[in-house]
Amino acid sequence: MEWIRLPLVQCVIHDTRRIQPTNRREPVNEFISSRWTDILFRSYQHASLVIQALILATVVALVIAVIVTRYRGLSPVANAVSAVGLTIPSLALLGLVIPLVGIGTLPSVFIVVFFAVLPILRNAIVGLQQIPAELIEAARGQGMNAASILLRVRLPLAWPVIMTGIRVSTQMSMGVAAIAAYALGPGLGGYIFTGLSQIGSANALYYTLVGTIGVIIVALILDAVLVLLGRLTTSKGLRA
Repeated sequence: MEWIRLPLVQCVIHDTRRIQPTNRREPVNEFISSRWTDILFRSYQHASLVIQALILATVVALVIAVIVTRYRGLSPVANAVSAVGLTIPSLALLGLVIPLVGIGTLPSVFIVVFFAVLPILRNAIVGLQQIPAELIEAARGQGMNAASILLRVRLPLAWPVIMTGIRVSTQMSMGVAAIAAYALGPGLGGYIFTGLSQIGSANALYYTLVGTIGVIIVALILDAVLVLLGRLTTSKGLRA
């Protein structure tokens, strides 16, 4: 067991190689019950990886979006980089990163943050650019400085659009985090890759289904949490 201190919380990372397939075919209920603790823990790992990556990605995306909206000439470049980035296969990027940083948690965090930034960045740029100039001028007329305008006017008005980008990014990051198991990253992807590597053997289908369905369930839970968070953090006047 390896202790990894990530930027926000401390979590325990289990090596995905510890999944030991058995040669005896088990009934599905026995398969799940005998591994229930590990499934729950890997679900926690998966959610933890995605949440931490999303927080980092949101900070990075907002900083870039603020710079881009300040210097309008950078907007086409940022949109082009975001569009091209989304076309890069996650497994190919992971293959490029592994020789540089090795296997385990670090490459997993890197690729999840990379892909998570892109939808948030695009939505943040759109949200900040669509704020009427009259509102900005009115805020300046009341004596607000640039930081106050950003925090009290621009970000709150753009927040619903940014939250949409965060929700899209969350769903995409769930799949990317599963692929990160190829580099022995944490989460439910270990079950998926174990099943795929044991195709034709006993319980291979169960491993793949448990990992896949687990990822879907965690994604739905996180999306519901984000919907609630969006309602709590969005001004009543901006709610649809």
